[in-house]
Amino acid sequence: MKKLLATNPYNWTALIARLAIAIVIFPHGAQKLFGWFGGFGFKGTMGFLTGMVGLPYIVALLVILIESIGALMILFGFFTRMAALGIFGLFLGIIFKVHLANGFFMNWTGKQAGEGIEYFVLLLALALILIVAGGGRASADAVLAQNVNTKKINQ
Repeated sequence: MKKLLATNPYNWTALIARLAIAIVIFPHGAQKLFGWFGGFGFKGTMGFLTGMVGLPYIVALLVILIESIGALMILFGFFTRMAALGIFGLFLGIIFKVHLANGFFMNWTGKQAGEGIEYFVLLLALALILIVAGGGRASADAVLAQNVNTKKINQ
């Protein structure tokens, strides 16, 4: 538990990576879970992911939870490494299932069938920073790790 929470409470890089991931991923998760920002909500998204995409129910559920709850965990720096690992795994799967066949570049010109992987490479790098560094500055992990250390010292 201690290693999962361990982080440098002065690490600005981790805070910046957390904010970047949360700001970009949470709205997608909110579309899927709550129907916010023009999304289809939980029922509609589950129907799409299990029907059209062909994902098993549990995988579709994990997609929704990782993009919504996982993004909030990253925002607050709560069990950051675990949430970042979920983001990393989810988007690695999305790359291989959907976007790798479209090449590297995003589809800005309409000359390719779909969007490539360049956005996902950046997202994976940010998630990897958090897997290595933990929550960093202003994270719940830093507070929890300090409390765990304080309890062990006092015992």
